[in-house]
Amino acid sequence: MRDITDLIGRIFLSAIFIFEAIDSTLYFGKTQQIMTQYGLTWNQDLLLYATIFLLYLGGLLVLLGYRSTLGAILLLMYWAPVTFLVHDFWNSPKAELRLESILFMKNMAIIGGLLMLVGKGSGRYSMKRLMATTRVRY
Repeated sequence: MRDITDLIGRIFLSAIFIFEAIDSTLYFGKTQQIMTQYGLTWNQDLLLYATIFLLYLGGLLVLLGYRSTLGAILLLMYWAPVTFLVHDFWNSPKAELRLESILFMKNMAIIGGLLMLVGKGSGRYSMKRLMATTRVRY
């Protein structure tokens, strides 16, 4: 049962990152406008392309369970700084304080899930395990 929950957890965890990568790709211009609102004006194209790359690669590595530790670290490189930049509830007006604090805590929970994946690995049902146990006959 634990192996199944590891797989389902990886699927759900990777879904948010793959979805964000697709969204950032489809709405590239809109994402750049949002970056400008948060003060990210330096080399926006490079930052956004790097973000999309990290999200796709990290999300797929976590999903497939192949080099999932690397995938989780790549996702943490993006997710942790963005959480503190975008959901800075301590600077939010009182009307937005509750929503921003909830979104901040949600992102912290996702960071916790990624850290658990870094520490624990991908589990039994993963491409890494499949490739290690499959025998190829000549």
